[in-house]
This record gives sequence, C-alpha cells and structure tokens, in this order.
Amino acid sequence: MASSHNSHDEQGHGSVKDYVIGFVLSIILTAIPFALVMSPVLPKDTTIWIIMLFAIIQILVHLRYFLHLDFSSAQRNNVMAFVFTALVIVFLVGLSVWIIFSIHREMMAQ
Repeated sequence: MASSHNSHDEQGHGSVKDYVIGFVLSIILTAIPFALVMSPVLPKDTTIWIIMLFAIIQILVHLRYFLHLDFSSAQRNNVMAFVFTALVIVFLVGLSVWIIFSIHREMMAQ
C-alpha cells in the first residue's frame, strides 16, 4: 500500500510560479503608491485615488495568487462565500459610518 501525500486536488494548491508572480506583483503594487507618497509629484486627490485603485488591484492579486480564488466551477462556492462576506462587511462598515456622521451632524445642529 503506497500512500501519497499528494492526495489533495492539485488545482487547489498553487505552484511556486504562482507564488512568485503574486509576490512580485504585490511588491510592485506597494512600491508605486509608496513612491507617489514619498515624492509628491501629483495632486493630493489624484494620489489618493491612485492609492485606492492600487489597493483594490492588490486585493485581487492576493485573492488570485495566494488564496487561489478564481471563477472556475470548482471554486464557485468559495467565491460566493467570499463575496457574501465582503458584502456584509461593506454594509456593516458603510452603514456604521453613515450613522456616525448622521448623529454627528444632528448633534452639531443644536
């Protein structure tokens, strides 16, 4: 009886190439906003929007290359669970901030 440690589905685990690509992309997506902040060559509003864009792209890189989430049929349940969790977090944080600002505005109006 030969037992193998490779009994897991190979599709669920990343290769060294995937990890290296993800690492290099993460470094690039961190270095560019850092350089924009350290040497302010763009207006502040533009820099903030670029940082937010790079943050969103970096989240997608981490999901793809480190958490191995993709839109294949095998990953559909994981992707749906992630989307639901992200939606709940966005609602909780967004509505909490909205309530706090509304209360602040009402308290300052008196």
